[in-house]
Amino acid sequence: MQLTLRQFEYFLALAETGQVSKAALRCNVSQSSVTVALRGMEQALGVPLFVRHSKGLRLTETGERFVSHARNVTNAASRAIEDIRSAPSDVSGRLRIGVTETISAYLVPSVLATAGQRFPNLRIQVVESDRPSIERALLDGSIDLALLIVSNLTGNDALEYDIMLKSPRRLWTHPDHPLQQRSKVGLHDIVQYDYILLDMDEHIDTMEKYWRRHRLRPNIYFQSKSLEAVRSLVAFQKGVAILSDLVYRPWSLEGRRILRCNVSEVVPTMDIGAVWHKGAGQCKNREIVLRYLHASIKALTHE
Repeated sequence: MQLTLRQFEYFLALAETGQVSKAALRCNVSQSSVTVALRGMEQALGVPLFVRHSKGLRLTETGERFVSHARNVTNAASRAIEDIRSAPSDVSGRLRIGVTETISAYLVPSVLATAGQRFPNLRIQVVESDRPSIERALLDGSIDLALLIVSNLTGNDALEYDIMLKSPRRLWTHPDHPLQQRSKVGLHDIVQYDYILLDMDEHIDTMEKYWRRHRLRPNIYFQSKSLEAVRSLVAFQKGVAILSDLVYRPWSLEGRRILRCNVSEVVPTMDIGAVWHKGAGQCKNREIVLRYLHASIKALTHE
């Protein structure tokens, strides 16, 4: 039995929502269509992709591995359609784009690296730096556009931005962690366990704001600028972390598994957007690349 693109889309919707009803709503189809598609996919693969429980579905270990393959399939299909619909643009010149380390690691390879095919005559120069330096570069005109975590912006009236992605932040744990067995997990529960803190792209400032709002402080076991170190420590049951879906991977470098779950309190999303200087006026190259970034990030993240 051959798998269809529609089955991959339904599978990803189920993986991201955990419920047939929500997946059907997202895909604008009936619940029975999603159920039949999943059953057919599991029969074709010969393995279960989900564990059924009272509140919905949870990915099996095989299902977690299959998510990345499914995303590759749907992303490749989206890129193929976009490639046929959009002939290479004839815009030329240069566009300087500033990015922070999170953008550089998780969006530049898959989004900006392919921009050369779309704009063969446009020289796109990508510069990685910290957010304050990029803001200054936008203001003095040394870069034309930036991709940043816009919730970290200082609120300078001279800068304008367009949010392209709102990535939820969830709790990461080892699969056998006691919090994974609970139907509801709050910050009061998380504070009882060791916490692995990421020190990257002003994440600490964001984290402290929502913990302080609830008059709590996590029990920090280890603090690192390396996301892979945080991922590995969570996978080795040394603590938990609250991090964005954008940077989530179900496996550590050592091949150990990591699961996510929602936090009952409101935890701010990681909002990524394009930022530019209002005073720079209209820029044809910038506007064309902005439209490209919107489409590419949407296809990549299924937003």
